[in-house]
Amino acid sequence: MDGSIVEALAGLAGLSAIGKGLAYGLAAIGPGIGIGIVGGKALEAMARQPEMAGRIQSTMFIAIAFTEALALLGFVLTFLI
Repeated sequence: MDGSIVEALAGLAGLSAIGKGLAYGLAAIGPGIGIGIVGGKALEAMARQPEMAGRIQSTMFIAIAFTEALALLGFVLTFLI
C-alpha cells in the first residue's frame, strides 16, 4: 500500500473519533440544561406550596429520569456512529 493512503485512512479515523466526542458532548448539553430547569422549577413550586412538596418531588424525579434517558441515548448513539 502507498504510504499516503495509510496516512489518509489514519486521518479519517482521527476525524471519526473527534466527531464521536462532539456528538456526545452536544447530546449531553440538552439533558444537562433540562435537569437544571426541572430542578429549579420544582424548588420554586415547593417554595410556593410547601404542602405539595412530596408530590412535586416525586414528579420531579420522574422528569429527571426521562431527561437522563436522553443523555444515555446520546451516549449509545455515539458508539453506533
